[in-house]
Amino acid sequence: MHGRIFLAGPLFSEAERSYNASLAARLRKEGFEVWLAQEKGIVKLGTSPEKQYLFNEDLEGIRGSAVILAILDGTDVDAGTAFELGYAHALGKPLYGLKTDYRSFSPVENVNLMIEVPVRQIFRSLDEVIAALKSEAF
Repeated sequence: MHGRIFLAGPLFSEAERSYNASLAARLRKEGFEVWLAQEKGIVKLGTSPEKQYLFNEDLEGIRGSAVILAILDGTDVDAGTAFELGYAHALGKPLYGLKTDYRSFSPVENVNLMIEVPVRQIFRSLDEVIAALKSEAF
């Protein structure tokens, strides 16, 4: 059994949540434990206690995970995902990216350099991610 993967990515639309859930299901089928924020709850009431609870849950999920896998699709990385990557990097967690979107941040960067530099590798498919993570001991 492998260590837990924190799956970071946007969760604000039905399409995003569906995509995240399908990635998590496939990773689990391959034997990985996955922490997915949308399974822990999303902001519904907008109260300060609710937001604080979800924020704390997210940070605990990062701290308790062996690696971070971030969905990097789009021309710019989701703000919450960027925060999670920064926090995880500060903790020394290994960071990986999944970017299936062919758009680039700029002519010289696949994603913003503040994301691209600390991320060990950016993969183009989930199959690539699974093969790489299975070859690592974590």
